Amino acid sequence: MLLSRRLLLGAALAAPTLRTALAQAAHRLRLVHVNDFHSRHEPVVRATGAACRTNDPCLGGSARLAGAIGAAKAEAAAAGRGVVAVDAGDEFMGSLFYTQHRGAAELAVMKAWGCEAMTLGNHEFDNGAENLARFIAGADFPILAANIDTRAEPALAGRTRPWWDTTRGGARIAFIGVTTPETPLLSSPGRNLRFTDPAEAAARAIAEIRATGPATIVLLSHLGYDVDRRMAAQVAGLDVIVGGHTHTLLANEPDADGPFPVLVDGPDRAVRIVQTGAYGRFLGMLDLDVATDGRIAAFGGACAPIGADFPEDARVAAMVAEFARPLAETRRRPVGTLPEAMGNVECRRGECLLGNLVAEAILARAPGAEIAITNGGGLRAGLPGGQVTYGDVLTTLPFGNTVATMGLRGADVLAALESGLSQGAGTAGRFPQVAGIRFAWDPTAPPGNRVRAAEVAQGSGFVALDPGRVYRVATNDFMRRGGDGYGMFRERALDPYDGGVLVEEAVAEVIAAGRGSAIALDGRISER
Repeated sequence: MLLSRRLLLGAALAAPTLRTALAQAAHRLRLVHVNDFHSRHEPVVRATGAACRTNDPCLGGSARLAGAIGAAKAEAAAAGRGVVAVDAGDEFMGSLFYTQHRGAAELAVMKAWGCEAMTLGNHEFDNGAENLARFIAGADFPILAANIDTRAEPALAGRTRPWWDTTRGGARIAFIGVTTPETPLLSSPGRNLRFTDPAEAAARAIAEIRATGPATIVLLSHLGYDVDRRMAAQVAGLDVIVGGHTHTLLANEPDADGPFPVLVDGPDRAVRIVQTGAYGRFLGMLDLDVATDGRIAAFGGACAPIGADFPEDARVAAMVAEFARPLAETRRRPVGTLPEAMGNVECRRGECLLGNLVAEAILARAPGAEIAITNGGGLRAGLPGGQVTYGDVLTTLPFGNTVATMGLRGADVLAALESGLSQGAGTAGRFPQVAGIRFAWDPTAPPGNRVRAAEVAQGSGFVALDPGRVYRVATNDFMRRGGDGYGMFRERALDPYDGGVLVEEAVAEVIAAGRGSAIALDGRISER
């Protein structure tokens, strides 16, 4: 079969090495899992997740992902494995499909591929509790939220559960859902929801599950990879963590962030951590041989790229085409006006109106950020004066990038500016457009020594950039992962998060609010 050839060749089950041998396996399971789909219903570029274009190496798309999930389930059934398909959150936000349909497209596709349980990501709260409630009301699978207290929120009270269990292949398997406690800072859940400690919530759920008999326990986590590793090491009773939030690719692939799965030695057993990156580019399949007490005796499987050699699910392809019909109208939708045209030609040379607009929009949609840096070459077209449509904004920002944030020491902020200026002016796509900071540079100086002064906004004035201080910096996710020569964003970032709102949505919001008229050339980038 297709998946046997592509995914499991050479991936025979092997006993884990972190613990002594367990009892003989009695049951055989497969977990099929996805995370951080972010409304990418059409194929995306493998490396960036941007919209697929001619000749790009592209992966995913809902129709192909659904086809791969169907094949994975069929292969498992043929091998005598029980199957459960789950989602670790952040289905919402990331394309015009979400902008137009506010979760309806994601729900329809999830039901089509057979999602059986989901934890909530922070982006599920982007349009408030009422919007999420509509999604949950239409779901035919449980929504798991062990560390979210919904009792004071009428729209969501009683609509989630902390855990869910089922029996597959003769084995009982239980899933606990946890969501990042930072959701109120990253999204818009409102004032009535309370996000509690995920470790305490997970331990409480584990005790409840164990009290009702043996089970293999899976944490559906939208906490991020580093937090998942800490949870695995500290919380007793976990067997598997299916993670999300940090877009971490755990796969036996050259571009992966780690192997599939990552093993962590927990307090009482080895814990397997899996995550599929983001945007539906990869599908996770974790095969488990389980003992009668629920412990994992052996494991295997793969996290596979969903390329063009996977057949599309025809029903899902038709569904996506139908959801796509109104998007042309969305592109024509007016978002607001600008007092004058903003060209992009100067954005690779120095300060430009368009660069100021985009950088200010990024800064505004990054809670707590003090500095924004974006690449002038990412501004692919100018914006017209007068009426601006959503399509105009998409033409300027066509890549589907998201707002990303990180902590960065002042010395690394300076290194980022130097990198952005290292190729001079006029042709370099990396040329930095900024907000919350101003700098002077000498284009005649050697690369690496071109910044003459850098100051950060403070109150109504500016103060000198402190090399030792950690600043909260916002950018786009392409640059945060080291794109356009910004390696320090990848290597030196503290607590990075790449899954903010779409940059084009942030810019559209600024224009719609009338704040575009306040954008001016103010000397934030100058030559000295």
